[in-house]
Amino acid sequence: PRREMLGDRTLRLQHGNRIEALCVLGTHISADVYGAAPAGAVSFGVKHTEGVSVEVACRGQAEVGSAPSSRMQWPLDEGTVLRISMSRASTEVNDNKVTVSFYAEGGQPINQAGVFLTGIGISLDVDADRDGVVEKNNPNKASWTWGPEGHGAILLVSCDRESPFTPASDCDDETVFSKEDLLDMSRMVLRTKGPQRLPRGYEIVLYIPVSDADKVGVFYVQNPFFGQRYVHVLGRRKLYHTVQYTGGAAELDFFVEGLCFPDDTFSGLVSIHVSLLETLAEGIPHTPIFTDTVVFRVAPWIMTPNTLAPVNVFVCSMKDNYLFIKEIKNLVNKAGCELKACFGYINRGDRWMQDEIEFGYTHAPHKSFPVVLDSPRDGGLEQFPIKELLGPDFGYVTREPLFEAITSLDSFGNLEVSPPVTVAGKEYPLGRILIGSSFPTAAGRRMTRVVRDFLYAQQVQAPVELYSDWLSVGHVDEFVTFVPTSDAKRFRMLMASPAACYKLFREKQKEGQGEATMFKGRYLGTDTKRVTINKVLSNDNLVQQNQYVQRCIDWNRDVLKKELGLTEEDIVDLPALFKLDKQGKAVPYFPNMVTMIILAKDLGIPKPFGPVMGGECCLERQTRSLLEPLGLRCCFLEEVASYHGRLGEVRCGTNVQRQPFAFKWWHVTP
Repeated sequence: PRREMLGDRTLRLQHGNRIEALCVLGTHISADVYGAAPAGAVSFGVKHTEGVSVEVACRGQAEVGSAPSSRMQWPLDEGTVLRISMSRASTEVNDNKVTVSFYAEGGQPINQAGVFLTGIGISLDVDADRDGVVEKNNPNKASWTWGPEGHGAILLVSCDRESPFTPASDCDDETVFSKEDLLDMSRMVLRTKGPQRLPRGYEIVLYIPVSDADKVGVFYVQNPFFGQRYVHVLGRRKLYHTVQYTGGAAELDFFVEGLCFPDDTFSGLVSIHVSLLETLAEGIPHTPIFTDTVVFRVAPWIMTPNTLAPVNVFVCSMKDNYLFIKEIKNLVNKAGCELKACFGYINRGDRWMQDEIEFGYTHAPHKSFPVVLDSPRDGGLEQFPIKELLGPDFGYVTREPLFEAITSLDSFGNLEVSPPVTVAGKEYPLGRILIGSSFPTAAGRRMTRVVRDFLYAQQVQAPVELYSDWLSVGHVDEFVTFVPTSDAKRFRMLMASPAACYKLFREKQKEGQGEATMFKGRYLGTDTKRVTINKVLSNDNLVQQNQYVQRCIDWNRDVLKKELGLTEEDIVDLPALFKLDKQGKAVPYFPNMVTMIILAKDLGIPKPFGPVMGGECCLERQTRSLLEPLGLRCCFLEEVASYHGRLGEVRCGTNVQRQPFAFKWWHVTP
């Protein structure tokens, strides 16, 4: 690639004199011939050494003159310039030259002007084609495009912590403690080729724009053979770094890290420049005569849907959930993943693991690692992600509002992501984020702006806002979830459905099962009296409340069908009932089966304690009949005392870290 603009410049020739110039390979130097001609000159000739190419441009039209040439002289017209370039680097200063001879009428030589040239190769290189190799002078290194045919280098945010002795994540310091730190970073190579020293008055500088100073950090490896030192050369307060020119053919290795994820004020793109500076005379400031630029995009934070394979299941160990943990452990063993309990000294009485954190990951061609997003709710589990998760190759990120009040909608039970979908021909290969919000026309609770802005800024999982403020807790996971299937669709969306529950209860009433009892052996705060199907169906107030709830869910159903490209065949309605509290917000009437934990084909479903017929709960039987034909295994977990009684369910008290997508996010077209 021939670099125009940022390396091309004009020299002033002087007749009877020879000037010196540095020529960067791949760029042009323009020399004004007409302005340098002595009085009486009408034509000129050009000679040059082997490593130099010269174009003669007469009145804006280029014709190549290369000495020796079939045409030795050109007419001297106003506007005549030479375009000089070099194709190979010099081994010594001033080892190439161009000589211009001026002639009077009749071909009589009058005088000469000349340029001594030193050729130098400078190339700032990155992995612009995303294959893990830093190729030389990729023509696309200074731009960034999305898609399978896209190009541009990628940076990871060093948000993990390689050393246990540092208080914060790696991107919060300017120190490299070990080679492991460098493995997170993207390699950038400054390739130079030329004489053993630069001519006097020249220097090479690496620099970043002020706007990128808090977004990127650059390290340089000193003494690669004798006790390596990793020197922080760019980022934060350091905007430029003078490069030590080593002579000959050299490759200087730099390592680049992202300091922050994309956000509402940061697109994710950063640029790094190298310039060759020249000073005209001592005491005169340097000016750039050549600049090379590379562009990186900081890799986004990516959420993982229920359809990806589970790795670890996290649960808080409480005084009252010993039996629940025992049941969860059996389920986790069946699913072939690992259970990790968070004990009292860390959870400090906070059992809502799903609400505190959301697991995701970040990914570049050279590396991928999990990253936990910490919610701003900051309950008793506030220290858990930093003390128990943040570590080598396990990153941490959080967004805290400065002025907004935190509500229940800021907990991450209110943050979900769909499996990959195609909507009206547009593909979302990493799915779409779902967040619960207030009804668009009403003032109500919403997820805090800093978290919403962060989620939108990642670009690869375009968020969809749903209406969840009708719920007391207000989380999307109370009425929608996704399960993996082995058919062509690959998943189903499960929705809580009062209509499905009333339909089932009416069928059972017709079959003469109206006196079947709910909540056997369990007091759920509904009533101390026996609750039967007949009582539920005859409770007009409960019927009206659930008609309202169904309308709220149907509004979301329509949004989800449109935004995720779903049909009715893709949706499974699980029976559910709700009741309204004193504030008119909905809470589950019996344990809400949609709020389940999904471990591949194994589902840990809240035990609903529905009407028992023939020794079996009809709600469990109905749920099995809907899900088992899809190849799923249903395990009903008793969690009334530990979770349901506190307005949560199985999913709220657990959290699943999953495998990342195999799909490369940079192939997305946002």
